[in-house]
Amino acid sequence: MTTAVGASRSEEAGGTRELILDAAERLFAERGVHAVANRQISQAAGQGNNAAVSYHFGTKTDLIRAIVRRHASQVEEIRARLVAETLNSTDLRDLVACLVRPVPEHLAARGAPSWYARFCVQVMGDPVLHALMVEEIFASPAMWELLARLNRYLPELPPAVLAERIAMARHLILQACAERERALAADVPTARESWNSTATGLIDVIVAVWRAPVSR
Repeated sequence: MTTAVGASRSEEAGGTRELILDAAERLFAERGVHAVANRQISQAAGQGNNAAVSYHFGTKTDLIRAIVRRHASQVEEIRARLVAETLNSTDLRDLVACLVRPVPEHLAARGAPSWYARFCVQVMGDPVLHALMVEEIFASPAMWELLARLNRYLPELPPAVLAERIAMARHLILQACAERERALAADVPTARESWNSTATGLIDVIVAVWRAPVSR
């Protein structure tokens, strides 16, 4: 049986973890993963103990995985909804929308400022962490269903070319979202008036990428 003291300590530990995740995501996004020490994260999270990050998460890689997973479940919910809504569609644009819209919609729901897109760009730039990020992305059942549908829709694309264009799409989505996120945080004009419009522009471009001819 959980005592009141035990429950209170558990809630306190959960609150501390959230503070650390928030601080780490922001610092990694703004400065880069390798420019930020655990001590700086602990201080930014308001923790007097410089070992708080190690105590709650272990290694920096474990901390980064925890940040990714905190967002992944929400992005997955959006993608699963979109995939279900377009189940009977044979329009490439609808399939691309399922790939593009989850991240902008997630960022829109978080409000400004947000740091997740910029954090993802920093992580994807590191060879080891890149593999971690891709692993988490492809842990999504909705993503696998979407990729299977794309493969059936584009049978003329060799598997290697399809994989290449999926990677291109991933980079376009994250970079465009990071640029908008950075502009919103700095309160400067943005190319698009909303996250929804940003997603629409990305869909236009990515549809064109997938319909591009393949040089033999």
